[in-house]
Amino acid sequence: MTKRRSTIKAKGNATFDSFQNFQAGLGIGASNQSSNSTYGFNPITRMRIQLEWMYRGSWLVGMAVDAPAEDMTRAGIDFNSTLTPDENDALHAAIEDLQIWQSLTKVLKWSRLYGGALGYIMIDGQDPSTPLDIDTIGEGQFKGIMPLDRWMVQPSVSDVVDELGHYYGLPKFYSVVQAPVSVSKYPKIHYSRVIRMTGIDLPFNQAQTENMWGESVVERIYDRLVSYDSTSTGAAQLVYKAHLRVMKIEGLRDIIAAGGPAMAGVQAQIDNMRKTQSNEGITLLDSTDEFDTQQYSFSGLSDMMLQFGQQISGALQIPLIRLFGQSPGGLNSSGESDLRTYYDGLAKQQNIQLRAPLTKILDITARSVLGDKLPKGFRFSFNPLWLVTEKEKSDIAGVDADTVIKAFESSIISQATALKELRQSSALTGVFTNITDEDIKDADDMPPKAESEADKPEQFITPKELGGMNGEV
Repeated sequence: MTKRRSTIKAKGNATFDSFQNFQAGLGIGASNQSSNSTYGFNPITRMRIQLEWMYRGSWLVGMAVDAPAEDMTRAGIDFNSTLTPDENDALHAAIEDLQIWQSLTKVLKWSRLYGGALGYIMIDGQDPSTPLDIDTIGEGQFKGIMPLDRWMVQPSVSDVVDELGHYYGLPKFYSVVQAPVSVSKYPKIHYSRVIRMTGIDLPFNQAQTENMWGESVVERIYDRLVSYDSTSTGAAQLVYKAHLRVMKIEGLRDIIAAGGPAMAGVQAQIDNMRKTQSNEGITLLDSTDEFDTQQYSFSGLSDMMLQFGQQISGALQIPLIRLFGQSPGGLNSSGESDLRTYYDGLAKQQNIQLRAPLTKILDITARSVLGDKLPKGFRFSFNPLWLVTEKEKSDIAGVDADTVIKAFESSIISQATALKELRQSSALTGVFTNITDEDIKDADDMPPKAESEADKPEQFITPKELGGMNGEV
């Protein structure tokens, strides 16, 4: 066999560099089946009805669409700001009353299923076709978020945003063609009044073919879904043939051709055998008849299904323990590390997809509920998706408390700062939650003065102690 490293320069300055063996028919470009392999175009993102049937009829598609969206929004957020406890509670209560998390979950779901979705920010008394001016929002005007999937709106692909920024080149307006209420109530919505999400971002040319939307997450795994469901359904059909019984009857063809009492007699005999046959029953046959049974085993099918399942899991970046509810194979493998990696990935997606929309929503909610904008320096953090056990909370609280106390005793931080640090850690540990703003206000705001050697009291050794040091009693 001859192996060579070939570099072939084709027309148009294109260069191909790969392993090839033309005599053995190995390598891409040689005469073999692999060279004839390619990738086809199966744009099921555009097939709304088929996607909906898959979402309704396949639990696997349902998990692929729902699981990340629900996990990204289930833990909520925590405020890191100078808001008073009453203002904090009011803001959290408004988020719950307006069902902000439920609406964002739907927007995420439909963006994953259809390749795009919007969340219309409903401001009472304002024209949705005009740009949103947050400073004009008064108390009680914010009414929540209306989820709209890509098929419920028509983007203005010929009228795009020409102002530099995140929305540059995207549609400026979205005409509502289908909605839960009268379409005439929301004829056209300005881009500043919507939360826009896409399933999988596409290159520019492909995005143009999708009216500037993205791709459904189902499209990428379609071939793996077909393979998995075909294997699963085929295995189910094999169960019907797992135990085959064959009976040879002399002259059966003539009996079937004649029909009448002879055929009825054969059917009665078979029916009687089927009813009475058991591990204690007796099979009655004519001396010239033969009876045979065959059993089949299905070894290897479970491994095949697991491999297809792992491919789907890898494509979706959802671990087996979350997607299929089963732990991965291997000794002492519980799937905990897979879940932690999955949650770390979702935390990244939270910052990419949800941080900017939530910042805008919280500012609008504050103006509508508190009557004022959020204070300067307002921040929020996503609550961890990994639930900490009580023992882990206790250990973390102990370590945090020791660290803060050492910093305080070392004159690095003040008493007020120490109380702030302890209260901030209470969001995770549940300890020190009773530290109030009054406690922090009344605390000393200056670090304690470090005690010098000159300030330390003199220590005297008594004769008795001295004698003990010399070994005397």
